[in-house]
Amino acid sequence: MDYLAPPLSALIGELEKLPTIGPKTAARLAFYLLSASRADTAALSRAILDVKDKVRFCSRCYSLTEQDPCALCSDPKRDASVVCVVGEAKDVYAIERTMSYRGRYHVLGGLISPIEGVGVGQLKIKELIDRISAEGIAEIIVATNPNAEGESTALYLARLLTPSGVKVTRLAYGLPIGGDLDYADEVTVARALEGRRTL
Repeated sequence: MDYLAPPLSALIGELEKLPTIGPKTAARLAFYLLSASRADTAALSRAILDVKDKVRFCSRCYSLTEQDPCALCSDPKRDASVVCVVGEAKDVYAIERTMSYRGRYHVLGGLISPIEGVGVGQLKIKELIDRISAEGIAEIIVATNPNAEGESTALYLARLLTPSGVKVTRLAYGLPIGGDLDYADEVTVARALEGRRTL
């Protein structure tokens, strides 16, 4: 890309670092940004910097927030006795899009994956156990992705939490095996929530 102006080439290179963005898509986005108004590109730039500067993890559920505790943990209308456990903060967004879940959340910060070097100690499992007694949680909905890592994490949590007397359920298999929650449509995620089962 020696023929491109260095700033444009640099922008394409940075856009290519984003997930699912290949060279052609990065070039299309770069040329779009070049033709966009200065106000629009400044707004995009500000939004990216604001996310980096202002968004942090909630000290209770470990979801992403600007305030602590987050709006979901602070909402008195949500059922505090039911906690949906997800692998990543983006999964909270996938479930909230369904508008059919009214409980609270707990983000593990990943899934058990020996291949990637992620073990139980790197996840927010101890914090989840502490919340069960402190907050009087009656049901844990395990909403990890329906892949090998998600299933092994779900089974580990079921074995760990069931003896404590808390009800442990799992999302129904309305979600495709090997898929990610953030790619599922709202109806599929809503049906999976409704059809959850005891582990």
